[in-house]
Amino acid sequence: MTKAVFQNPMFHDEDKAREALEAVRWPDGAICPHCGNSDQDKLAKIEGQKKSHRPGLYYCNECKGQFTVTVGTVFERSKVPLTKWWMAAHMMNSNKNGVSAHEIHRALGVTYKTAWFMMHRLREAMVVSSGTPMGGSGSAIQADETYWGNTSKRSKSYRKGLKRKAAIVALVDAETGEARTFHVRHGVSASEVREILVTNVDRKSTLVTDESRLYTITGGEFGDHQTMNHSGREYVNAAGFTTNNVENFFGVFKRGMRGTYTFCGEQHLQRYLTEFQFRYNNRSGLGISDGERTAKALKGIEGKRLTYRPTN
Repeated sequence: MTKAVFQNPMFHDEDKAREALEAVRWPDGAICPHCGNSDQDKLAKIEGQKKSHRPGLYYCNECKGQFTVTVGTVFERSKVPLTKWWMAAHMMNSNKNGVSAHEIHRALGVTYKTAWFMMHRLREAMVVSSGTPMGGSGSAIQADETYWGNTSKRSKSYRKGLKRKAAIVALVDAETGEARTFHVRHGVSASEVREILVTNVDRKSTLVTDESRLYTITGGEFGDHQTMNHSGREYVNAAGFTTNNVENFFGVFKRGMRGTYTFCGEQHLQRYLTEFQFRYNNRSGLGISDGERTAKALKGIEGKRLTYRPTN
């Protein structure tokens, strides 16, 4: 990330930042968040008519309501300038290993608490509804599980053994590169893995896993089940299938968590998974630039609210 990037007016001009956010949220014109009215003839921008009018204010003739681009989003009622929201969003989306709240705090000149909360709001915006099942006939879906906990033996909260660590299941479509992640609380079992698989993977798909017993029975419910003998150092089986993609995702996630965030309470783990999942699904390898990734993340601000209390 270069200094030239932050020369863009939306990073230091509040009006430009608001206009950029309006373009992302309302590409075809403003929409009233109160009644859903999108008729531009019934929406009026009343900014500047009175000194008391806040910048970017709209009036809806349909429901008689007033709104700005932040109403009904994770930014609603935030006192942080939109220029800083844009900068924080860009910083989070321009590094595949993430960025720490301390770095956001230093770069933006906000308190650490504010930076931490901003990042959680942006993670909320990155949540993408997993609508249709992944894969289908002729598609291979890689599945794997890993465990995450405090790995520093010097820490008072060091947890030894898989049973005391948080379980994570990830799915990756080998063809499209899409990943989905799941924090499984209180340990992972075959029944929990089955629920994730049958809900998120098309039954006609080829399921690709290691030889863990977690997948043995459920694998028979799919079009085909290909396995790797990892204990025998098999990483590509005789049929040419591999779980390298999902393992690569876990590698990026763990490097970021250890090197950037260093610690994550289990109650926040799914939020961090969502962040890494979003960047992975919109990575440069798929032809998506940092700016496009940032704009796509901010498209998700609508219809979501996050207060400080639920993040504790």
